[in-house]
Amino acid sequence: MSEPFADILETFENEYPGRDYTIEVVAPEFTSVCPRTGQPDFGTITIRYVPDRRCVELKSLKLYLQRFRNEGMFYEHAANRILDDLATAVRPRRMTIEAAFTPRGGIRTTVTATVGKET
Repeated sequence: MSEPFADILETFENEYPGRDYTIEVVAPEFTSVCPRTGQPDFGTITIRYVPDRRCVELKSLKLYLQRFRNEGMFYEHAANRILDDLATAVRPRRMTIEAAFTPRGGIRTTVTATVGKET
């Protein structure tokens, strides 16, 4: 990536840190750019996590994801970069990022990356 932008992510205190519950956020309009062809890539990013002490603030997450729009990166890099940035900001018990990209050349790709363990 041309510049880091994870610092845009904001968090807030989880009011129920003693309870395991899952937060799911779906961003159906994710875009980035293929680093080889320069063509746009479109996909849906699904974020599932069990928070510990912090939760991600949604407006900051939206602005963070929009910054990928002009970034040249492979699908695998996008999914893992989002996971790394969010896991660093939120420090969840568990987090999974699913990046499901629309077909290109007749091939549909979904990348799933996870941190944390099932209890």
